[in-house]
Amino acid sequence: MENLLRKLDLISLRLFVAVCQEKNIARAAEREFITSSAVSRRIAEIEAMVGLPLIQRHARGITVTAAGAAVHRSALAIASKIEALSAELSQFCSGAKGNVRVVANLSSIVQFLPEDIAAFGRLFPEVNIELEEQSSTNAVRTMTERGADFGICNAVGGLDQFESLPYRTDRLFAMLPKHHRLAEASYLSLADLLSENFVALQRGSALMQLLERESAALGATLNTRIRVNSLDAQCRMVHVGLGVSIVPQHVGELYVDTLDVVLRPLVEPWAARQLFLISYGREQLSATAATLANFLIQRQQAS
Repeated sequence: MENLLRKLDLISLRLFVAVCQEKNIARAAEREFITSSAVSRRIAEIEAMVGLPLIQRHARGITVTAAGAAVHRSALAIASKIEALSAELSQFCSGAKGNVRVVANLSSIVQFLPEDIAAFGRLFPEVNIELEEQSSTNAVRTMTERGADFGICNAVGGLDQFESLPYRTDRLFAMLPKHHRLAEASYLSLADLLSENFVALQRGSALMQLLERESAALGATLNTRIRVNSLDAQCRMVHVGLGVSIVPQHVGELYVDTLDVVLRPLVEPWAARQLFLISYGREQLSATAATLANFLIQRQQAS
């Protein structure tokens, strides 16, 4: 009996359940699309393993013995467990359950991903999302090393090795202290700000790479007075008058009512930045990761 688990198979148990339900071997065989002799052989094999008769055969059918009733109850329980397992696995196959790792730049995390992920979570509560903030350059590096399912970043070097799909548009604004001499302007250009003390993010961020490149194109460099690690700190430094800054629009709008700052749009075409969702192709993603990626892209299209 100790080897019963190793010897019993699911097909034999299914056939035995069919015989118990039909009370007839021939009808059970017809239902299961198998010959009656094959059904009888399977049941005989179970009886040999158990060492007890499971059914009593009659001219017009069968009756189930006490031992057979115990096997029948257990077989039904096993079938129920298998069906539950199948249903759970189908959730993984359909993308309704599982784990997804995403690397994303600061701009997307602050502006768009919280609401998008919350909306996704209401539809797919069994999906666990591990979201890690990385600079766009580091997000590309992580993806190159297969360290995440997909990434979200600005246009930086290395995107050509991935499938890149538009996620959101990130518009840049100038942030100034409320009483700054340029605060009354309707809009500004980078050239207007080059003589100002600048509050910047750390080197290597996609935003700073962009601003340094555009400043160089104007034959100038940013007069950086202080560097910080977060957009929140950047805005607060402008609030206390330590300089001006350039921030994503939606980030700045979080602070205009609570800090002594104003926002003014930048007129340059490069001030409208595209955020991309990058992967090695959605056909290579797990069903769960593909479900999240498709959801984010569709949210972009609907916005």
